[in-house]
Amino acid sequence: MDILSDIKQTFKDGSVLTRLIYINLGVFLLVKLVGVFFILANQPFSLTYWLSLPSGLDELIRRPYTLITYMFLHEGFIHILFNLLGLYWFGKLFLYYFEGDKLLSVYLFGGIAGGVLYMISYSIFPVFASVNGLLLGASASVIAILVAVAVYEPNREIGLMFIGNVALKYVAGFYVLLSILSISSSNPGGNIAHIGGAVWGWFYIYQLRRGNDIGRGLIKFLNKIPDMFSRKSKMKVTYKQPPRDDYEYNRQKNVQQEEINRILDKIAKSGYESLNKEEKELLFKQGKK
Repeated sequence: MDILSDIKQTFKDGSVLTRLIYINLGVFLLVKLVGVFFILANQPFSLTYWLSLPSGLDELIRRPYTLITYMFLHEGFIHILFNLLGLYWFGKLFLYYFEGDKLLSVYLFGGIAGGVLYMISYSIFPVFASVNGLLLGASASVIAILVAVAVYEPNREIGLMFIGNVALKYVAGFYVLLSILSISSSNPGGNIAHIGGAVWGWFYIYQLRRGNDIGRGLIKFLNKIPDMFSRKSKMKVTYKQPPRDDYEYNRQKNVQQEEINRILDKIAKSGYESLNKEEKELLFKQGKK
């Protein structure tokens, strides 16, 4: 019971990245436990089948939820291990520059984009004409996160074992190229989904730089879901929420310091009067600390 309480508390207090990892692990364990039960009962039932994304539109109409569930579903231990390692590494990099809501939207929409491209490919390419495929795994979402960070900060270097420091743009480019070349392998659907996720990661940052957070609507909707199932209190309580962990706190401080440095550079070049109202207020608040 103590272990379950610790898991619940970690999930509640953890970042979006922590929760995504927990959900993937939870779904993996649930599917495996259900599978053991039905094997012992000698019943031909597969939860994996019902949660995987089908390649045919007629099947998707009967199971539309699979466009979401497939990206949290994994078949084997190696499959989930590599996907969660990638999600952790690239998710940490993403959270260095952006808040958790954006990570969640890129994960979900990246997975959806990968699933949609997968289904389109199976519908239009003759090689898939007689194939009924199933798609599962978080890899399209993970690649969407990687490409998003690489587009935003292409020259950011990460350390790779046996290789050394490599710029993110080369890491992302390698994975995208590998996915394209691997379409002719035994997992063409999965590699096509990777490309869909990569395209979404690029498109998300492209739009964000133009002032459009195209995932904001989904996040607002998801944030309203708990309110639909809870009573509304007449008393409104406001409080300041502390940083969720040391990494998040350091990231926020780093972003704030970069903004202060930018303002100071602006003063040095154009004088104090060149600042706008928001910049003056931020500088004033920083001076009082």
